[in-house]
Amino acid sequence: MSSVKDVISQFIKDNFITGRSTVLLDGSLSLIDSGIMDSTGVLELVEFLEATYAITIEDEDLVPENLETIDNMVAFLKTKGIT
Repeated sequence: MSSVKDVISQFIKDNFITGRSTVLLDGSLSLIDSGIMDSTGVLELVEFLEATYAITIEDEDLVPENLETIDNMVAFLKTKGIT
């Protein structure tokens, strides 16, 4: 079984950095500041997380502290009971 971090990393690799071999995806890398994702990408990511983990992410949860890095997402999902 893949870890939450692995699942998120694979989704980002498959959907946002395909063909960009120079990108090193690190858990603490800001996905917005690095140009990997834009605001539309964040919405795609939220849809993926909701579908994959059968959760609802509220509007007030759409903040950088929860979604800016892979590490932030893993910590946020833990608050939703996903480990």
